[in-house]
Amino acid sequence: MYRSINKTTIRFLILTLVIMPMVKGMRFDLKTGATKCITEDIKINAMTVGKYSIVNPAEGFPLSEEDRVTVRVTSPLGNNYHFADRKDAGNFAFTAGESGDYMACFWAAKQSHDKSLSIDFDWKSGLAAKDWSKVAKKGQVEMMELELKKLYDSVTMVHEEMFNLREREEMMQHLIKSTNAKMATFSFFSLVICLSVAALQLWHLKAFFQRKKLI
Repeated sequence: MYRSINKTTIRFLILTLVIMPMVKGMRFDLKTGATKCITEDIKINAMTVGKYSIVNPAEGFPLSEEDRVTVRVTSPLGNNYHFADRKDAGNFAFTAGESGDYMACFWAAKQSHDKSLSIDFDWKSGLAAKDWSKVAKKGQVEMMELELKKLYDSVTMVHEEMFNLREREEMMQHLIKSTNAKMATFSFFSLVICLSVAALQLWHLKAFFQRKKLI
């Protein structure tokens, strides 16, 4: 399977991963007393970072104590990776312990009058979650070595994705074989039943004609 993938395809996949990192930057409105959840598909052992803040509608003035949100980030199995109660801003960072859809939920306490809070939320995972400028500064590596680190991570992601595709293909082949076997069994029993019914009808007609002395 891997031999059929040429170098051009691999380069295309690597460039796609580098140019289109997994980033979710957005601004959304949250009504007080309501909850809004955002999901992100993250692979196991992948790094992910998030940053959120409430947009101050009156610049130069501090936000009121009521303008706060409660934030919780959970894994596909329901494990808590981040929790902040009644904050106007915050951030989180962790390495995924399982693959699947991670969920970040925002909740604003109900106020005496209807109100909406605007929230800036930036969620990065995979290659986009790594601060390469800090890596270069801390390690004091040359630009070429830094590019090789990026390329290595890109190739690793492509390699993992190819394994995932191979596993899915094997599952589909197993499903197809299982379905074909069931269909063959069903067809065989259907044929046996049809032949049995036809034989029973012929026997019944023969017995009927013999009683009527027609044959």
